Amino acid sequence: MAELATPFSRLGGYFTQVLAVADAEFRKLRHDPSELFTRALQPAIWLLLFGQAMARARGLGPADVPYLDFLAPGILAQSVLFSAIFYGIAAIWERDLGVLHRYMVSPAPRTALVLGKAAFSGVRSLSQALIVYLLTLALGVRVSLAPQDILGAALMIVLGSALFSTFSLNVACIVKTRDRFMGIGQVLTMPIFFASNAIYPIDLMPTWLKIVSQANPLTYEVDALRSLMLKGAASAYGLATDALILIAFAAVFTLTAARLYPRLTS
Repeated sequence: MAELATPFSRLGGYFTQVLAVADAEFRKLRHDPSELFTRALQPAIWLLLFGQAMARARGLGPADVPYLDFLAPGILAQSVLFSAIFYGIAAIWERDLGVLHRYMVSPAPRTALVLGKAAFSGVRSLSQALIVYLLTLALGVRVSLAPQDILGAALMIVLGSALFSTFSLNVACIVKTRDRFMGIGQVLTMPIFFASNAIYPIDLMPTWLKIVSQANPLTYEVDALRSLMLKGAASAYGLATDALILIAFAAVFTLTAARLYPRLTS
């Protein structure tokens, strides 16, 4: 029994360390809850201004789907991306304040530190999702309120946020300074967003951009959110495929961030 208990106790200890890191991130958020409100402004502006204006244009979305309906899941994914892609700057702040050095000397595995931060980023993104859902309902978007669809969308949002936040940590570990990080983050967000199916179908793209879009993890997050968020919508790739691709990207970024993390302190 002791031999069987050891692996389970180690696994339990590992997840305890992940939750401890996530809890430390939540404590910082409680000191500035207004951050959640300010991060919700961007998707609201996109839906109210861009969405309402471009809904009058023809040919941007599928013929049988109102453009605002087509756009809503893409804007939800965009808000998650824009929030998570700058998450790495928090690690640079932690280094400058000396917090990161305490993490580095703790017995917690590096992957537990990265996963704890990714878990917090994922849960934080749900507050943005709630605001986008409420706004789309107010705008008349055909949102599915089936419990299984809402739960599935929440899981995809958490997974997407975790993916891009771990990618952000990789960037932070490489550039190491706040100014460089902000510049690179701003450069990365637009290509990732526009080289996806967030605001127009992939069929409208030139061939080279279609290839880029197929390699873009945001494409699969948007695809999953459309099938879960909209009534009668179907996934182009299959929900299982979308989830597996997002998990694979998140796993790779987690492992590379864990390997690079100690370099941030040097």
